[in-house]
Amino acid sequence: MSILQELLFPPPPSLYITAMSVVGLVSLSYCGLAEVRGKHLQYSKFWNVQSKGKGKEGIKLSSRAGMLLLYTPAVVAGAASLAFYPSPSLRFWLLSWALTIHFLKRVLEVLFVHKYSGGMILDSAILISLSYFTATVNALYAQYLTVGTPEPHIDLKYAGIVVFLVGIAGNFYHHYLLSKLREKNDKGYKIPKGGLFNLVICPHYLFEILGFIGISCISQTVYASSFTIGTIGYLMGRSYATRKWYRAKFSNFPAEVKALIPFVF
Repeated sequence: MSILQELLFPPPPSLYITAMSVVGLVSLSYCGLAEVRGKHLQYSKFWNVQSKGKGKEGIKLSSRAGMLLLYTPAVVAGAASLAFYPSPSLRFWLLSWALTIHFLKRVLEVLFVHKYSGGMILDSAILISLSYFTATVNALYAQYLTVGTPEPHIDLKYAGIVVFLVGIAGNFYHHYLLSKLREKNDKGYKIPKGGLFNLVICPHYLFEILGFIGISCISQTVYASSFTIGTIGYLMGRSYATRKWYRAKFSNFPAEVKALIPFVF
């Protein structure tokens, strides 16, 4: 507990933020466990897994439309905090920029980088979009509640900027490699190569985790840390399911390629 007190602001005097810290951690971790058990959020290669053989499929979106729905509300929330709200502290300003850049990058990738092969179920799109939007708003509100309180004894915000930039750059690079796997109008899947794809099947998730760790270090709030831990749990489950999918689809999938962490997992 004393180590946490050195690293984090005290829990805020807000039952809402305290409750949402728990809800975010538990719900994201549960989604990660569900991925391991084969109950996937229906996007990317898993976009129609649950509905096959069932009468009710749900409303389908194109992948591009679904991905834009995922990220745009969070971009708007982050940009609004920069445009209309005077930053009460350097941390708040840095956090606003980090969250805005994180989700704006995703929107730009949806528009100009990603290539698509399937679609997305509306229910999954709404669930993920709400998660990102509420997480952005709650992270900013939790940061606002720290204004005027003593800073953590160990200042991580500058280290957090570095980790965030490494995460966002690595995530973009591996998304770019994925986009180069397909020629125009090619909708098939191939085993990714290059970068850390030679070691793990989801290096883009690994760098996404680094990005959220960077955001947590910039913020140093209980809420941001809880959301990051939950995100790690979800992406671990998603990467495990992704590796399992590739191994089932490709008989020549390299056994030494792990899911998320090189040589380990």
